[in-house]
Amino acid sequence: MLAGRLADVADTITTARFRALDLSVRSKPDRTPVTDADTAVEDAVRSVLTAERPADAVAGEERGGSGWSAGRTWILDPIDGTKNFLRGGPVWATLIALVEDGTPVVGMVSAPLLGRRWWASLGEGAWLRDVTGERRIAVSGVSSLSDAYLSTTHLNSWAEYHSREAYLALNDACWETRAFGDFWHHCLVAEGAIDLAAEAIVNPWDVAPMQVLVTEAGGRFSDLGGEVRFDGGSALSSNGQLHDAALEILKSAGG
Repeated sequence: MLAGRLADVADTITTARFRALDLSVRSKPDRTPVTDADTAVEDAVRSVLTAERPADAVAGEERGGSGWSAGRTWILDPIDGTKNFLRGGPVWATLIALVEDGTPVVGMVSAPLLGRRWWASLGEGAWLRDVTGERRIAVSGVSSLSDAYLSTTHLNSWAEYHSREAYLALNDACWETRAFGDFWHHCLVAEGAIDLAAEAIVNPWDVAPMQVLVTEAGGRFSDLGGEVRFDGGSALSSNGQLHDAALEILKSAGG
């Protein structure tokens, strides 16, 4: 599988640069950090794709590119969780998606310091490899928000980009709330460890692989308005049974 080989290329670079004393860091215009590892990963993956899939387009967080509504486009996030990477935390991953005519058909998430890799392809199910081996994964069977385990993000991001009231209402409706953040909470939904993940602000490269991963695991993925898309600027992944109830909470609270 090409996506797996691309992830291997990325893991070789990221693990070598993790906690490197000479790591180069700069701030992008939106004040988010980017390291030399981010750009090195994206350049290396693009090089492989140029050699093996020269007709495919590529869009990445660091080097740009767009236009995934038609044809085949690889969407790359070389390091999702760069702030964790910078601080020496293990929760970061390389995200790779293949989008065909606007729909993600392959998703790959590789988190080498967690020892975990998740992947899915359309019609082939969702999979996880960790220290216990390789297995097919599926979402949970929780059917009530009052029993649901929710992961979401910083309150200030909801207040700025969506609705503080919607954030509080969804939290209040659920049994338990944590903030696993970034790629991880969507992956945890896919493997059934939690039931909902909600984000008020995302970029396409943050969640393109999550759309196919969560849906192939039996769940649902949309933006916070309920549109099935990875480029809507927000994200809600669920086990499927809770999706409409969560959307209704968000809508009724002004989200």
